[in-house]
Amino acid sequence: MDILKKLEKEIIISVQAMPNEPLYKEEVLTAMMKSVVNGGAKGLRLAGARDVKNAKKLFDIPIIGLTKPDKLPDNWKEVVYITPTLKEVNELIEADADIIATDATLRPRPKESLDEIIKYIKQHNKLAMADISTFEEGIKARELGFDIISTTLSGYTQNSRQDIIGPDFELLKQLAKELDCPVILEGRIWEPKEVNKAFELGAHSVVIGSAVTRPKLITKRFCERG
Repeated sequence: MDILKKLEKEIIISVQAMPNEPLYKEEVLTAMMKSVVNGGAKGLRLAGARDVKNAKKLFDIPIIGLTKPDKLPDNWKEVVYITPTLKEVNELIEADADIIATDATLRPRPKESLDEIIKYIKQHNKLAMADISTFEEGIKARELGFDIISTTLSGYTQNSRQDIIGPDFELLKQLAKELDCPVILEGRIWEPKEVNKAFELGAHSVVIGSAVTRPKLITKRFCERG
């Protein structure tokens, strides 16, 4: 597909902020989108219909849409919170996201099944991206029909590895070898050399978020250096 071709061996930037953060203001996130696209990003990963709509007006690049709650629950490692139901999927479809990302872990879902969600996405001619945390989840997601598998949630669920400091290159390697669809590396990417390694291991694209668009976390890394 043209959208997938546009993202092959390219960088996608996740431009997100929580509602309680200063950067969440519409004009701020829009400015950040413009900045990263000017810097060479070939795709954007955005949370919420508002930002997806703004990006579609401004750019002719693939837009990955997802939703998150205004505040993450205390037990966030145990529950599905990324685009959890058809209600949120429909909001992103109406906003015209090219790719709909949803939690595709094996954790209990709040309402509709993954099978129902992916069928709905396909009925509306959108690509479906599975945010997974383990090899088993990646295989299952592809069997269900997801077009893209991403390592987004590795290290962020109870069922995934908790000892990972950097990107989960091992999971990427396993999935890229086994699957017949694009596999995206996402999560804890801070260095250009990690991007190069990801492509060497078979990544279709790389999503970078905090290292580019989260000044609070960037600053914290420097302040806690010792």
